[in-house]
Amino acid sequence: MMGRFILPVLFGVVGCAILLALGGWQVQRLTWKNEILSDLRSAITAAPVAVPEYPTPDMRYLPVHLAGRLTGAELHILASIKDQGAVYRIISAVESEAGRRVMVDLGTVPTTAKDVARAGTVAVTGNLHWPEETDGFTPEPDLPKNIWFARDVATMAAALDTEPVLIVARNIDAPLPGVTPLPVGTEGIPNDHLQYAITWFSLAAIWAGMTGYFLWRMRRTEQEG
Repeated sequence: MMGRFILPVLFGVVGCAILLALGGWQVQRLTWKNEILSDLRSAITAAPVAVPEYPTPDMRYLPVHLAGRLTGAELHILASIKDQGAVYRIISAVESEAGRRVMVDLGTVPTTAKDVARAGTVAVTGNLHWPEETDGFTPEPDLPKNIWFARDVATMAAALDTEPVLIVARNIDAPLPGVTPLPVGTEGIPNDHLQYAITWFSLAAIWAGMTGYFLWRMRRTEQEG
């Protein structure tokens, strides 16, 4: 009679083992991801260097400093910030003291300050960035109103006639009226491994409970019969 229980027990043990293994794997992934994010935060806030002569996307997040003149040429990227709502990112063409013309993401302004003139010289500390914000659903920019819906380095550089180089400001020596820097960080990088681990471990507990209940019902049915 005990042979009737072998298959359900085996099914329950194997199922629990698989679910526990998946949960353990997610714990390992969580440790790995936390180390990556910690290293990235350290890299982002490291001592800045001069903008490389030929920046490439593998230099993403490199801390740099730049001094130059705001040319007045800007792009306005419609964005949204939690607890604040709609804002515009200000992407400005800056002509450096060395004669280079690059883009600087100065930060955000309220929608009412979109067209306020911003001029003068600035010294910026920030990070090189190549945002990945465009896809097949991204609307085309409204050029007459200078309203854009995503940052794309190549497209923005062509519009502003600059090098395809974007610096996201962390600090600006002379704060610009209404502009709040929105520096790069790790907040937007997904790290859901803890939730996944909890899910797998919870499923393992449920699987074990259901297996135990099924065996109990089998045993009870056998005794009543």
